[in-house]
Amino acid sequence: YLYDAGVFDVIDTLKPSQRGEYEITDVSNYYISKGIADYHVITGWWSDAGTFESLHRAGALVREGALRDRKGGKID
Repeated sequence: YLYDAGVFDVIDTLKPSQRGEYEITDVSNYYISKGIADYHVITGWWSDAGTFESLHRAGALVREGALRDRKGGKID
């Protein structure tokens, strides 16, 4: 998710859910209710970065791609 700087004002209004956590869906629902939500379909590859290991792996993939790009290879 990508939000503008106003997201912090939205977060300040949130209350924890029944699980005792702040929910990102509440932020998204706020933007939707105000008619200011937007989305873009991103093509190409993606990699999970939800754990330290997967973040490290994603970084390695980006570095590999940058090296290929410098050598004239194409990255989609």
